[in-house]
Amino acid sequence: MIISVASGKGGTGKTTVAVNLALSLENTQFLDCDVEEPNAHIFLKPEIKERIAAFIPVPEADEAKCNACGKCREVCEYHAIAVIPKGDGAIGSVLVFPHLCHGCGACSLLCPQKAIREVNKEIGVVETGMAGDIQFVHGTLNIGEIMSPSLIRQVKKRINPFRTVIIDAPPGTSCPVIAAVKDSDYCILVTEPTPFGLNDLTLAVEVLRKLKIPFGVVINRADIGDDKVDNYCQANKIAVLLRIPFDREIARLYSRGIPLVKDNVEYKEKFRMMFETITKRHHEADRCR
Repeated sequence: MIISVASGKGGTGKTTVAVNLALSLENTQFLDCDVEEPNAHIFLKPEIKERIAAFIPVPEADEAKCNACGKCREVCEYHAIAVIPKGDGAIGSVLVFPHLCHGCGACSLLCPQKAIREVNKEIGVVETGMAGDIQFVHGTLNIGEIMSPSLIRQVKKRINPFRTVIIDAPPGTSCPVIAAVKDSDYCILVTEPTPFGLNDLTLAVEVLRKLKIPFGVVINRADIGDDKVDNYCQANKIAVLLRIPFDREIARLYSRGIPLVKDNVEYKEKFRMMFETITKRHHEADRCR
């Protein structure tokens, strides 16, 4: 089973929920797909055993073959290619903007002259290891790179189908989040009872409904703010899976990089019960299909 943990905004406690859930279960794999700022390793403290560079293919034009027809520019959805046509003394040339390229391969596939080949551009690294009995994988995007979805997909290629997989997704509702939660069996949305929390929760709910991924909500710092998040969940028939209070002791443990369930057995049982609820809902959904 693949469970992703996401949030409409940063700072809600998404990684806290993902890490503590993984530590509360047996036979788990943890994927930190928040590749722009991964931090689950601070809490899980894995022993990294393998480090592999991650690449994205970008086009390179052979100007000896290129006749500057402009086909590559036409098929590029991301405006990563500009073509200077022949004429008025210009010999014609192709300009490639690697930071805009998504590595789709359309330009090299459809070039009539077969003048474009793809070369690998390093965008980050994927590291794998063990955190106790937990298989650990995370990606780290190189500074200045922007194509995090490609790196996220490379992290997810290491999913172990024989373990319960917990994915820590990036915050927000844009392309990186979609790349991380795609193909999940269930998604946990972590929010907080504040106006910002409610606003971004509604956006995340819309995304998951479009992706047709079952989901439920964890309310962190549940005793601050107001009851509008609860009212929204009730009105939209969204399950509230767990409530975590605004607690000084939890904050103290977090600041020291200590997972909550390592210090509090009661919460370990709460996370286990949440997993059982998710599993039950997943099985019921399967029977209804």
